[in-house]
Formats: sequence, C-alpha cells, structure tokens
Amino acid sequence: MRAWTRAELDRVDAAIRALAPRTPGATLSVDGGVNRYPMSPDVALPLLELAQAAAKDLGLTPPDGVPAPGASDANFTAALGVPTLDGLGGVGGGAHARGEYVDVGLMPDRTALLAALIERLLAEPVPGPGR
Repeated sequence: MRAWTRAELDRVDAAIRALAPRTPGATLSVDGGVNRYPMSPDVALPLLELAQAAAKDLGLTPPDGVPAPGASDANFTAALGVPTLDGLGGVGGGAHARGEYVDVGLMPDRTALLAALIERLLAEPVPGPGR
C-alpha cells in the first residue's frame, strides 16, 4: 500500500490488522507490514534547495521536488530523518518494463549536477541526524 504520510500508512495498517473474518470457521492472518514510509518533503527541502542552486549555476533545469507516490531505497534513509533526494539518476522512461530506456545524451548533465551537489554538500553540509 502507498500513502502520502506515515500517519496514514500506520492507520491503514492498523485497520487491516483489526479485520476479523465474517464467515464462521474462517480464519484471517496478516503477514508483513509497512516496508517503506513516505519521504517527508520538509526534511529534504534544504537538500533540494542546494540541488536547485547547483542546477541553476550549471545552466540546467533545476529539479522541482515534485512528490511521487512510488517507493525506493531512498525511503529508508528518509524515514530516519536524513535529508534525502530521489530521482537524481538517469533520465528516461518505461521504468521496470520491457521498453525501459535511459537518455544517454542527458547523462553528462546529470553527472555534472550530482558532482556539483556533492561539492556543495562538502562545503556546507545539510543538517540531519547527528549534525
């Protein structure tokens, strides 16, 4: 399941676990649970602003920080309160499908953006856990 907030995921998870069978003699068991909590835009904002400034300095279109309902490994660090951006990899389409592709022509721009973002983070770290 997917939701925009941790509270909503927890609410739905609790509702599922509270289900009871209605058919006499039937049993119900629920395995698993929430695997990835949604990323909080507030925690990532300072990091997004650094990425946007780096893109502008390079003459690139700045990342817009649009929330997406998917999940990735980035959700793990974000759930710990670590400022996290997702979607800074290759630009393409058809994710996880036979026709998935990456636009090789945009790879130099993406690489430059990531390098510039790393340089900025080394110069002015973004606050997070342990900082």
